[in-house]
Amino acid sequence: MLLLQSRRVTRAEDIAAHFEISLRTVYRDVAALSEIGIPVIAEAGVGYSLMKGYLLPPIMFSEDEAAALGMAGLALSKTSDPSLDASIQSALLKVKAALPDRQKSRLERVEESVIFGWSSHAPKPDGCVARLVDLQTCLAESRALRIAYQGGGRGEVTKRDVEPLGLIHYLDYWHLIAWCRLRKDYRDFRIDRIQKIDILDRNTEQHGNFNLQKYLEKQHDRTESLEVKIFFKTISVGRARREWSLGLVSEHEVEGGSILVLATKACDWMTGWLLSFQENATVLEPEEMKHALAEEARKVADHHAIRVTCN
Repeated sequence: MLLLQSRRVTRAEDIAAHFEISLRTVYRDVAALSEIGIPVIAEAGVGYSLMKGYLLPPIMFSEDEAAALGMAGLALSKTSDPSLDASIQSALLKVKAALPDRQKSRLERVEESVIFGWSSHAPKPDGCVARLVDLQTCLAESRALRIAYQGGGRGEVTKRDVEPLGLIHYLDYWHLIAWCRLRKDYRDFRIDRIQKIDILDRNTEQHGNFNLQKYLEKQHDRTESLEVKIFFKTISVGRARREWSLGLVSEHEVEGGSILVLATKACDWMTGWLLSFQENATVLEPEEMKHALAEEARKVADHHAIRVTCN
């Protein structure tokens, strides 16, 4: 009943996946709900919903649920931008106000005992032009955007009309996945690189066949130009796995570390990245990457060499 109330329409397949049960069990349980007077509406080919206006009575949180909400709020405030901070804090206050004193005390102890600190290279954005709250509104209302976007390579700023389709947070940054009308394709825009943003009056075109999860899987599985087999010492395996997550093909644990197979299109970018691991990474295959890495290491050594002038 909670699942049905939390969504406008819920497919039988989604109910089965959520509770890890069979479709036959879903049909039986929905029928049982109807028999005890719960107004479940079933629409063929669409899904189930509760009759408009029907609400469940307030349900109290368990202590574990209350603690989980507090942890989620702390984590969200760490990864969001300032445009959402006030809403996050307001929502948490409403949750706390509804809790019994015992649960409030437990939640306060959890909040005092947990810190999501020491982010990596990317500080929490402050004064970012593209605010998460605005992008969420565009997604909810299917509104198009006109942006000025600074690319990460040459740094050129281009004007784009885009149709937002989803938000993803990875490698310390929020990314907007959108249909780019200029490129006539789906594109990934890092929101801190958006220099200007205007919300357009007209709605976006229909992208009913777009699925954000499938898009991510496609990006992860797309064919790259080169696969590189690298041995990482145990101390560096976690960092390598995290920083190259989108190109991780396979991983095999061996004595002293792990062998990772990483896919890449840009050898020059990977060589610079590998050099940062110093002696904790060893390229095993292919030979062209081993030679490229050695050549890049020689250039770095020459660049930093101490030149002594003899009189």
